[in-house]
Amino acid sequence: MATTDTENWKLEDDVNDYVKNVFASLKLEKLADYNVESGMSEYMKEALKGSAKTKNKSNFGKPDFHIEKYKCKNGVIPIVFEDKLSLKKLIAQNADGIKEDNKSISGFAVNGAIYYATQMIASGKYKEVVAVGIAGDNESNVQIAVYFVYGSSFKTIKPMTKYTSLNFVENEKTFALFYEDCVLTEKDKHDLLIRSKNDFDRYAKELNKLMHNHNITAPQRVLYVSGMLLAMQDILDADGLIIQNGLTPDDLKGIHTETRRDGVLITNQIKEFLNAKNIPQEKSSLMLASFNEISKDKQRDDSTKLFPQVEKLLQEECSTNKQIFTFIYENIYKQIDAFGSHLDIMGELYSEFLKYALGDGKEIGIVLTPPYVTKLMAQILDISYDNKVMDLATGSAGFLISAMELMIQSANDKFTKGSSAANEEIAKIKKERLLGVELNAEMFTLAATNMILRGDGSSNIQKGSSFDRPEELYTNFAADRVLLNPPFTFDENGMPFIAFGLDKMQKGGLGAIIIQNSAGSGKAVSSNRRILKNHTLLASIKMPVDLFEPMASVQTNIYIFEAHKPHNYEKTVKFIDFSNDGYKRTKRGLIEQDNPTQRYTDIVKIYNAGKSAKVSKELWDLDKIYYEGFITDSGDDWNQSAPVDTKPTLQDFKKTVADYLAWEVSNLLKNQANGTDGESGLGK
Repeated sequence: MATTDTENWKLEDDVNDYVKNVFASLKLEKLADYNVESGMSEYMKEALKGSAKTKNKSNFGKPDFHIEKYKCKNGVIPIVFEDKLSLKKLIAQNADGIKEDNKSISGFAVNGAIYYATQMIASGKYKEVVAVGIAGDNESNVQIAVYFVYGSSFKTIKPMTKYTSLNFVENEKTFALFYEDCVLTEKDKHDLLIRSKNDFDRYAKELNKLMHNHNITAPQRVLYVSGMLLAMQDILDADGLIIQNGLTPDDLKGIHTETRRDGVLITNQIKEFLNAKNIPQEKSSLMLASFNEISKDKQRDDSTKLFPQVEKLLQEECSTNKQIFTFIYENIYKQIDAFGSHLDIMGELYSEFLKYALGDGKEIGIVLTPPYVTKLMAQILDISYDNKVMDLATGSAGFLISAMELMIQSANDKFTKGSSAANEEIAKIKKERLLGVELNAEMFTLAATNMILRGDGSSNIQKGSSFDRPEELYTNFAADRVLLNPPFTFDENGMPFIAFGLDKMQKGGLGAIIIQNSAGSGKAVSSNRRILKNHTLLASIKMPVDLFEPMASVQTNIYIFEAHKPHNYEKTVKFIDFSNDGYKRTKRGLIEQDNPTQRYTDIVKIYNAGKSAKVSKELWDLDKIYYEGFITDSGDDWNQSAPVDTKPTLQDFKKTVADYLAWEVSNLLKNQANGTDGESGLGK
C-alpha cells in the first residue's frame, strides 16, 4: 500500500521506494542509469572489498543504490547511496567528526555510505567517490546528506552542504556542475593541512607517551615510527603488482622463535621493501642499520600489559612492538592520505619527539620548518614541474616534499592529470629533479623514509656533508632552485649553506633560506659579502617571532636570492613584514586568529607585485609592511622596514583639530546637563 505525506514509514524498504520515486522523477532508469545492490558491476564489487589493509573491518554488505555513469578527468566517479529508516539514523558523529566504529557504520546512513566510499578508494580502483546518506520518517520528513570522498580515510571527506536533494545526479551537466564544487580549493587544502597538523600533533603526543611507557628512548622513537610505516607498505613488482602485502597488526603473533618474533618480522619486511624499491645498497644498508633498533632488544617481543593508548585497539596483552605497531597502524598509517599533501609526516613526529629527547633542540641546531612555511617558500620561488630543486640541509625532507607536490601539481595541470604524459613527467620529477643532502644519520633515514612514503622521491637523498660531496653531484644535477633551513648552530647561523648552494646552481636560479635574522644584521657578514659579490639579494621577509614555538623563540627572516648575478647596489631590495601571519602558536597547536589562509596566499602576491598587489586593504597596510630600499656591501643591512614618516601632514592637522573640537563640544553638553555655566576651554 502506498504511503502518504502524513503516514510514517514502517520499513527501510519504504525509504528505498522513496529514492526510486525520486530517480523516476529525474527520468533516471534502473539498469541504464542507476542500480540496486544486486545489480552491481563486478568491478565495483571488487572495489568494495577494499584492500588487504582494510579487511579487519566487518563485512557490511553493499550500498542500497549506486550510479556508475558519470566521469571526470580522473575516470569514473561512482555515487553510492545508503538509506535508513528514521531521521535519527542519518548520521552519527562526535567532537572528532563522523564516527567510524562498526556500530555507527551499520546503523547510520552517512556513516555507511562514507565507509563504502573509503573502501572503494582503498582498493585502488577509484580515486574519488560521492557518498550520499538518506534517512527519513515519511515523504515530508526526509534528509539527504552528500559528501565528496577523496581518500581512504574518514578524514578525507568534503561535506557538500548546499546539496540537499538528488537533483545533482539528473544528467551529465548537473553532475559536472556539482563536481566543480567538489574539487578542493586552495582554502580547502590549507584548512585540511592545519586541521591535519593539529590531529597529527595529538597522535604524536599519545604515541610518545606510549613509547615512553615502554622505555623506548627518545632518539629511537622516530626510527620506530618510520621503520614501522615502511613495514606496512605493500611490496610491488616492476609492473606495480602486489607481490607481498604489507604487515598488519594481525601478522604479529607474539611467536618467540628468533626468526618469527615480532621485531624480526618488522625489520625483515623493511628489508624486503627496500630491496623491491631498488634502493641503492649503500643507502639501504644505512637505513637498515638504523631500523635494526626495532629488533635488537628481544624483551620488546615479550607480552606485556596494555597501556591506555592501545587498550581500545587490542583485545589482550601483547608485545611492546605490537602495541606500538598497532597504534601507528590505526592512527597514522591509515590516515596518511588525510594529512594534507604538504604535511611533512616524519618531520611532525620528529618535532614532537624532540621536545622530549632534546629539550628545545637548540644544542644540536635541529628546528624543523612548519609545512605551511615550506610550501610558502616553494611558491615564492615559483617552483614548477621542470625545475630542479636542492636542499643541502635536508632534515626530514619537508622542503623537498613541498617542492615535489607543487611540481606534481604543475605537471598535472600542464599535461592533464592521469595522462601518460603527466605520469611520465611525474616519474622524472621524483627520480631526477630533487636532491637532498643530510649529514645526520638519523635524519637521513627519516628523510629517505618520508620521501618513500610520498611515492618515492628518495633516489637523490644523499648521506654526508653538503660541503664534501663530489663536485660532479652538483654539476650533473644542475639545480635551478634551492630551499634551506640550515642548522643555526653552524658558523654564521648557517649562511655558508646558502652561499655554497647558490654557487652550485645554474645562472638565474633562485634560492630561499629561512634563518635567524641576526644573520642579516651582522652575524654573517663574511658569508653575506661573498654572496653579494656573486649573487643578488632580491627580498627579505620578516616572519613571526613565534614561528618555531615551542621548539625555539627566535626572530627569523626569509632571504630570497638570484644566483650568479652580482648584486647591483643601485637596485632596490624588497623588504616585507610578515610578522603577523594570522596564527597564534601554543603548546596545543595552531590557533587561527586573523585570516591566515588568505594571508599566506596574499604574501606571495605581495612578493610578486609589491604595493600594486591585489590584496585585501582590511588585512594589509601595504605602506607599512612593504618597502623597497637599498643595501650596501656591508652584509649587515638585510633586515630593513618601511621608514615611519613623523612629519605631520595637513590631514593630520585637520584630524587633530576635529578631535579637539569634538572633545570641547562633548564637555559643553556635559556641563549644561549638570547645570554648570558651560564655560569652554576655547574662551580661555
